[in-house]
Amino acid sequence: MLWFGRKNAGIKTLSITPPEPHPGRHGVAIAVCVKDEAHYIEEWIRFHRAVGVRHFIVYDNGSTDGTCDVLQSVLNPSELTIVPWAGRIVCSKLNQLIDGQVLALAHAILNFGGRFRRMAFIDVDEFLLPRQHATIEEALKTTGDFPNVSLPWHMFGTSGHRSRPSGPVVLNFTRRFSDPLAPTEFATNFKCIVDPCEVIEVTVHQFRTRQFDDQTMNDAGYRTSRRGRKNPRFYSNAYLQLNHYYSKSEEEMATKIARGWTYAVSAERLREKMHSTLRDIQRSEVEDCTMVDFIHSRGIELHRPAGMAHPAPSAGLS
Repeated sequence: MLWFGRKNAGIKTLSITPPEPHPGRHGVAIAVCVKDEAHYIEEWIRFHRAVGVRHFIVYDNGSTDGTCDVLQSVLNPSELTIVPWAGRIVCSKLNQLIDGQVLALAHAILNFGGRFRRMAFIDVDEFLLPRQHATIEEALKTTGDFPNVSLPWHMFGTSGHRSRPSGPVVLNFTRRFSDPLAPTEFATNFKCIVDPCEVIEVTVHQFRTRQFDDQTMNDAGYRTSRRGRKNPRFYSNAYLQLNHYYSKSEEEMATKIARGWTYAVSAERLREKMHSTLRDIQRSEVEDCTMVDFIHSRGIELHRPAGMAHPAPSAGLS
């Protein structure tokens, strides 16, 4: 969402009072905003459940394609919270749009954060890939109890696909931008995993925490300021890699542009931004099959096997 960084572009930073930790809080939750992701969300859910995510908090922006049905067919009620999240909110006094994604992340922390040791804030085209372990929690052990971990985007383009390929996204797209911290306008950024009970300021790509303010840490335990994240010394994917399947195929990218983005200023600006980002990715690519190897070695099923029954009901948020 860097392309919104303009005067009067909207309110994209919110301050909050951290929630109180619940006794025995544990595990990793993911909070995500979705709209019409039925084609893609099952593999995303199945993969992240396989790497140890305890709960999914899904903010649904008026999906009409069965996205929520897919979620409910794959996950038990104890693993899933769906929050209706349609519409746009404007601060009347300032006449500025309040970024609905930032508002959702703040809502997730305040209303659910006390139950979890960590919360990750990623999108449905982003995957958290453990590099040396089986789960996200194991991959984060190097960071100890530090409350703010930043992971750089590893940006995947079309991988030569003009039309949508059959099968899972993560098995079909294996070519990514070679330098995650290269000084590009749009192809370089971060997503975060935080201790929700320490967060005092929320944006999409960075957080402040109570004790450490703007300090953040990479997956290998190196600490710096938020601004220092773009220093090459900060780069690491030794334990946990954030894969961003940005464009998918040329056909899918065109569909995404036509659909638009709820919080974008204009359709033309979105088109310009996406094409510019793809050009940045494709000007310097490397083959990265780490995700493919991980899935095959772990035997992760990314789609429901034929004839498999729906999950049995269970009560409440565990």
